[in-house]
Amino acid sequence: MLQLATPSEPTTDERPSHRSFVGDNRAACPLCNDDSRTLFQKHGIWIRECSACRHRFANPEAMDDHVEQVYGDDYFFSGGAGYDNYLSEAGLLVSHGRRYGRLLRRHGAGKSLLDVGAAAGLILKGLVEEGFDGRGVEPNSTMATFAQTELQLDVQASSFENFEPDTQFDALTVIQVMGHFIDPVDVVRKLHRLTKPGGLCLVETWDAGSWPARVLGSNWHEYSPPSVLQWFSRSSLRQLFERENFRQVATGHPSKWINASHVCSLIDHKLPQTRWADAVRSGLRRMPASLNLPYPSDDLFWTLFRRI
Repeated sequence: MLQLATPSEPTTDERPSHRSFVGDNRAACPLCNDDSRTLFQKHGIWIRECSACRHRFANPEAMDDHVEQVYGDDYFFSGGAGYDNYLSEAGLLVSHGRRYGRLLRRHGAGKSLLDVGAAAGLILKGLVEEGFDGRGVEPNSTMATFAQTELQLDVQASSFENFEPDTQFDALTVIQVMGHFIDPVDVVRKLHRLTKPGGLCLVETWDAGSWPARVLGSNWHEYSPPSVLQWFSRSSLRQLFERENFRQVATGHPSKWINASHVCSLIDHKLPQTRWADAVRSGLRRMPASLNLPYPSDDLFWTLFRRI
């Protein structure tokens, strides 16, 4: 049995080394470097919108060690903005990986594959079951160790920014990861370097331009800094990748399932303490924790890019 490490507590005297105009309307957009304006605060952190391209992002006051602070074991096992128990959805995640594996094969992907932000390797396991020679990179060492020891997968414990493999890959998968990066432009440039010419890069992320995000506004569940820092629309993600010499070849909504326990954790974290919200919580808690529920994926999308 794996022993979970105790995550270190954030300190209060750290200051940003990246895009440091935290409370200033001059804060640079991480996509186009234009000025931005503040919209609203979530968890004490300003959500901002670029004045030019309308990309939304957060610029927290931390963090040279952002990855270590935010994506420790609590993120995977303590609920809130993360998961109450990431491993409880193992079967769902493996199936999700298999669906994406079939999508990649339909578009002619070669065998070598890198899964960026592989967590415990469950999506990667599904990709391997579909015939890929898969590797992974994951900043949380507990998750990477689980993938190595329990699933016998090649998952390196490292942030993607510090990961330097000695090869390129036929395909890269970036599932629910793009929103977590501080500097998405640098990340896409690195994805390009690691993809073979003509290779594929598959991205799944939340859609800030979707009707649920627009209707819910600041109450949209995905506004959850400092875990999530970037909120892409379909067009902003496509424009970012196309500027860095990728070409979009397909896009769509994923078939996504989550269990009732995960739903309850998200509801507890997101909904206010009101009578109607308490009624929702009460109803959900009557469901078996392992019950699998379809996620209405109108605010979630995937896009497949080919490296030029």
